[in-house]
Amino acid sequence: MRDASSHPGRASVLYTTEQRIRRDASPWTRVQGVLAIAQFVVFLVSLSLVLRYLGTGIGYEVATLSVVAKTAVLYSIMVTGALWERDVFGQYLFAPAFFWEDVVSMLVIALHTAYLGGLWLGIEPREQMLTALAAYAAYVVNAGQFLRKLRMSRSELVGVRSLSNIGSGIVR
Repeated sequence: MRDASSHPGRASVLYTTEQRIRRDASPWTRVQGVLAIAQFVVFLVSLSLVLRYLGTGIGYEVATLSVVAKTAVLYSIMVTGALWERDVFGQYLFAPAFFWEDVVSMLVIALHTAYLGGLWLGIEPREQMLTALAAYAAYVVNAGQFLRKLRMSRSELVGVRSLSNIGSGIVR
């Protein structure tokens, strides 16, 4: 079996045994889980407010606040995610096991930051909200990437437990 560092984003094993131990010991693992859920909730609320504004022209201020809140949570999860990646893989970003997730995350950050820039520069509200929707579309792709990795991690763990049970004579 190849380890997670063989090829960017194309590893047959997501975590080596040592990386899994570091992942489980890192305080950022739990922080990432909490922030991911918080970001998704803020995203759903904000998406509905942005769509409401685009559809009716009502609620620009609350939609704007929601996009700013979503962006703040995104920045938080990106900083803590880099700290998590350093703890687990020894580098802040673009570890081979999460290379493509980090690439798309950079696009997500760029689009959210473009929204803030448009807000600061006073770009037309409709254009701001369309930028927010582009950022949200990229976020959905990125969230899907991370959910796929979460499933891979859980499948790996089941495989590791199965192998250890076979090795000890216990088969479940």
